[in-house]
Amino acid sequence: MARTKEFDPDAALKAALELFWSRGYEATSMADLVEHLGIGRASIYATFGNKRELYLKAVDRYTELREPLLVDELSRPGPALPGIRAVLRRFAAESAAPDTRRAGCLVTNTAAELAPHDPAADRRVERNWEHIETLLHSALSRARAQGEIPEGRDPRALARMLLVLLQGMRVVGKVSGGEARVRDAADEALALLG
Repeated sequence: MARTKEFDPDAALKAALELFWSRGYEATSMADLVEHLGIGRASIYATFGNKRELYLKAVDRYTELREPLLVDELSRPGPALPGIRAVLRRFAAESAAPDTRRAGCLVTNTAAELAPHDPAADRRVERNWEHIETLLHSALSRARAQGEIPEGRDPRALARMLLVLLQGMRVVGKVSGGEARVRDAADEALALLG
């Protein structure tokens, strides 16, 4: 007879996500995970696999939790630019907020820490960024069709510029003194959009 789990796997994954997000992959040991999750090493391995597999599951959960807000902001009916502006303002505020700025974005952190040498991490980052770019492209295409941005503007190029800006804000916001840079960049992007 199989034993029932004596812990909530969803709660454990959420706790692992928080730990990886605040410390990063390399700086988080299995001993840290055991202590933070409050479950044994064998239970972690049996439920999630090794540390890398747990990290990748945490990245997946992070994107599952974060993407619905972005979809909502960029897919609202009516004018598209207010949603794009809301995304820029939210990313800037989150990137500059003292209580969250040091953690940055788990996907952006993964891009910097693991993606260059871990194909599975790279795929997750690329999938997330492709999704964001697609949402931005769709919103910008609607904005151009509705006359909110000039006809000559390329929605794909603008979407890519905004994607790079959003990810850059997450990195710059992690550094003390980055708040002003993040806010100025967001303001200039908002002015560029009109």
